[in-house]
Amino acid sequence: MGAGKTAVGRAVAVKIGVPFLDSDAEIEAAANLSVPEIFKRDGEAFFRKRETEVIARLLENERGILSTGGGAFLAEVNRDNISARGVSLWLNADLNLLWNRVRYKDTRPLLRTKDPKATLTALFHARVPLYEKADLSVICASKLTIDAMASRVIDALLTRPDVLEKIDA
Repeated sequence: MGAGKTAVGRAVAVKIGVPFLDSDAEIEAAANLSVPEIFKRDGEAFFRKRETEVIARLLENERGILSTGGGAFLAEVNRDNISARGVSLWLNADLNLLWNRVRYKDTRPLLRTKDPKATLTALFHARVPLYEKADLSVICASKLTIDAMASRVIDALLTRPDVLEKIDA
């Protein structure tokens, strides 16, 4: 949450000329509700089940850059599906960077708590061991632009010629 999955994912997709897919956007379109509204109405367990279904469908039927919500990679089935059909990439941002990016946003249902910073800290420490299972990792830095981060991601993807290869013009 706050690492830049959507912004960087869009930029990578544009740079390499493939579609950008967003599992949260797909869920919102199907439900005609925002993610926070789905959480409030149906709960997190319901959302996570839909998320797994949408990710599996997108991986089966589409090719491109897929951005998932921060909680999607926690489910082993999602990690396995992503790695089986492509490559998982973790935008590895430190806690201070994440907090600076999300602290003033009210669109994060998991942070609608009495102490959102403590909640983010707990989520960070619980999730990092699972994020470390990603096939690739790219370090995020606050001084980098979205374009620079996208270039870093492309460089990481180029280490996997089964996913992306450089073609000299």
